[in-house]
Amino acid sequence: MLNTPKLNLMQELIAGSSREELIWLSGYLAGVVAAQVHPVAATPQVVAQVQTALGAASVVESAVAPAINKITIAYGTETGNSKKLASDFAAKAKKKGINAKLVGLEQYRLNDLPKEEYFFTVISTQGDGEPPAAAKKFYDHIHQNGLKLEKLKYGVLALGDTAYPLFCKAGEDVDQQLQKAGGQRIVSLEKCDTDYESQALGWFDHILQQLSTSGAGGNGDAQNGSGLAVSGAALPATGGAAATARAGKKVYTGTVLANINLNDRGSAKQTHHLEIVAEGVDYQPGDSLGLVPENPVLVVDAILGLTGVDAEQKLAVRQEEHSVGHLLRKKLNIIYLPERVVKKYAAIVQQDIPETRIGLLDLLKIYPVRDGAQFHEVMAILEPTAPRLYSISSSPEAHDGEIHLTVAKDKFSVNGEVKHGLCSDHLSQLAPDQTFEFYIHKNSQFRLPAPDKDVIMIGPGTGVAPFRSFLAQRDSTGASGKNWLFFGDQHFTTDFLYQTELQNWLQTGVLTKLNTAFSRDQAEKVYVQHKMLRESEELFRWLENGASVYVCGAKEPMSVDVEMALLHIIQKEGKKPLAQAEAYLDELRESGRYVKDVY
Repeated sequence: MLNTPKLNLMQELIAGSSREELIWLSGYLAGVVAAQVHPVAATPQVVAQVQTALGAASVVESAVAPAINKITIAYGTETGNSKKLASDFAAKAKKKGINAKLVGLEQYRLNDLPKEEYFFTVISTQGDGEPPAAAKKFYDHIHQNGLKLEKLKYGVLALGDTAYPLFCKAGEDVDQQLQKAGGQRIVSLEKCDTDYESQALGWFDHILQQLSTSGAGGNGDAQNGSGLAVSGAALPATGGAAATARAGKKVYTGTVLANINLNDRGSAKQTHHLEIVAEGVDYQPGDSLGLVPENPVLVVDAILGLTGVDAEQKLAVRQEEHSVGHLLRKKLNIIYLPERVVKKYAAIVQQDIPETRIGLLDLLKIYPVRDGAQFHEVMAILEPTAPRLYSISSSPEAHDGEIHLTVAKDKFSVNGEVKHGLCSDHLSQLAPDQTFEFYIHKNSQFRLPAPDKDVIMIGPGTGVAPFRSFLAQRDSTGASGKNWLFFGDQHFTTDFLYQTELQNWLQTGVLTKLNTAFSRDQAEKVYVQHKMLRESEELFRWLENGASVYVCGAKEPMSVDVEMALLHIIQKEGKKPLAQAEAYLDELRESGRYVKDVY
C-alpha cells in the first residue's frame, strides 16, 4: 500500500492527466515492473523526462481528430436561456476540434435544413405549449408536408417547466417532426425543468463523446459510417429516453405582511403591492415568484352540487391521490379549459360540443355528466393548474427575508359578464397573516450589470416591478452606475405607482433620470416610447457609453413599440441606415445589453 503522501501525489497526478497521458503512464509503470527495476529517485532529470513524455502524450491527444468535424447548433429562445446553453455547447465543441455553427432559429436559413448532416437544437416552450416567437417560422416550416430530411442526424434539448401542463411541448414537437421528415435521431430527446444546467451539459457531453469517438455505437444501436447510433434506436440520454429533471423546485411558505392598493380613488385600475415574509427565501433582482392559484370555493361547491360527488372521496389523478374537493380546489384547472380538454370531455359525455375555451362549471350545466363515475372520468382528463409568474419588486439587500410583488388585478368581460383573473383576484384578496406557497423562478438573463455600469429601464404599469428591485439593490449596495427609468400609466394623480419612492430616489441621486408618460392626461395619448424619442440624443449617448437597456411589461404592443423607438433613435443619432441600426441593436442583444422580460 502507498503511504498517504505517495497516495495523494498519485491521485493528484491522475486527476490532472488526460486519457492519453494515463495510457502512457500505465505502459511506463508496466515496463518498470517487468524489468524488476526499483523506481529511481525523483531527480530533476527524471521529472523532466516524465514531463517531456507527458507533453508528447498531450500532443498525441490533441492530434486525435474527431470523427465528425462540423455540426450546427440552433436555438429558439424567449428569455435567453436556450441561447446561453447553445453558446456554451458551441464553445465546448470547438475545444474538441469540432466546427460548430451557432445560429438562432429566427435567423436560420430554412433551405439549409435538408443539407444539414448534424443538427442539434435547444428550444424552450412558452405559454400553452407554444414555441418562442423567434422560433415560430422554423416550427411552422418543419410541420409542412413534403419536407424530406434523409441526410439529417439530430438531437433536441427541450427547456420547460414541469409546473405547466404541456411541459416541453415545443421541444417534443420539433423532435417528432424532424423524425417524421426522415431525420435520424442520434440522441434521445432531453426534457429539462427550470434547474437545467447540469442535465443539459451532461446531454451535450454525451453528444460530444459520440461525435469525437470513431466507431462508437453503444448499446448495440444501429450505426452509420461514423459509428453514431441513428434512426429509431436512439442513444440513451443522460437521464434515459425523453429524460426529465424532476428534482423539484424548493417551495416556500409565505406570510402576508401587507397588501396595499397602489392606485388612488377614481382609478380604472387596481394594482396591489404585497409584502411577504418567508424563511430562507433566496432570490436575485430580476427573478420572479411562481405560485399556483386556488380555485374559488363557490365554483368548486357548485361543481360538487351538480355532480353529486362526495368531496372527501379519494381519487388518484396523475399519480397523486387526493380528495375530490382538494383536487378541484387546489390542483386542477377548472376555470378556463383549453380546447383540447373540451374535446376530450365531449368524447366522455358523447356530445357534439363546439371547440371553445369554457369553464368546467358551464360545461357541466350545458352538457351534464351521467353520474359520479362519469365525472371521475372527466377529472382524469383535467390538466393541472398552471403556475403564474410575477416579477419580484423587492431587493434581497434592501428587504432581507421579504419578497414584494406588484400585481394588477386582471379584469375582462365575457358575454357581457365582468370576470377577474384567477390568480390576480386571489392575491388581491389576501389579508395580513394569511399564508400561501410559492417558488422562485430564476431568470439568469435579466440581471443587473456590474455596479459601475449604467442602466436604462423601461417599465410602464406593473413592468416597473423589477426596476423597483434594481433600484433598491443598487441603492443598498452603493453601485456607482447611473440609472434612468421610463415609467408610464394612465393618470398621474391615480396611477403613479411607487411615486414617493421613485421621487426620493431621484432626489438622492439613485435615479439619475426619471421620465414619465401618463397616456390619458392629455388629448393625445403619450406612451413611454414617445418619451424615449424626445430624449433621443441623450439616450443614444448613454448607449454609446455602455449602458444596458431593460424592458419589462406587456409584450404587445408596448415592447414592440419600444423596440421600434430604439431603432429610430439609433438610426437618427447614430446616422445609420436601417440595416446598420438593426445590426447595432442585435449587438446590444448579443452582448446582454438589451434584455426583455415581457408577457
